[in-house]
Amino acid sequence: MPRNALIPSLLLSLVAGGCSTSSWMPSFDSSTPPPPPSAAASVPPAPGIAVEDLVGRWGLAAYHKEADRTRTITAARGQCNSAYTITRGPTGGVMMHLADAGQPVELRTKGGPDGKRYIGPEGPIGDSGDREIITFDGRILTLRFIDPEVAGRYGNMVYVRCAPRAGARV
Repeated sequence: MPRNALIPSLLLSLVAGGCSTSSWMPSFDSSTPPPPPSAAASVPPAPGIAVEDLVGRWGLAAYHKEADRTRTITAARGQCNSAYTITRGPTGGVMMHLADAGQPVELRTKGGPDGKRYIGPEGPIGDSGDREIITFDGRILTLRFIDPEVAGRYGNMVYVRCAPRAGARV
């Protein structure tokens, strides 16, 4: 056999031999554990808070001192004539503004391992863009920003659900 003809036949036998064994390919059998999920995928939703619970029109106000909470709830009720609207996000979250953002972004509810609940962008719990849910009873939602600088500027945000307008679906 001429030397030039030997090389293609040698390559063909190597390729054919490689096809008969699968040791170079990753194993997909059921005994191989799946890769660990990403941190964002493993964050459970906040217990007891569904997207439907947050979608709607809300009066909005803020306070810094706990003594001002009751007065702030009353002030938030008075804001329903220019209500803050929370809508459903395109991938299952809710559309709300981040601190200092001009446009709303999709946020998710998150349940922390310590039992605390949060609303924030996709990512780990307690991220600087998150807000801790202080209270939520279906009508009044109180949030505290995790980032201390932002919390110092905005205080605790109080959202009071506005009654739907006649004929409106919320």
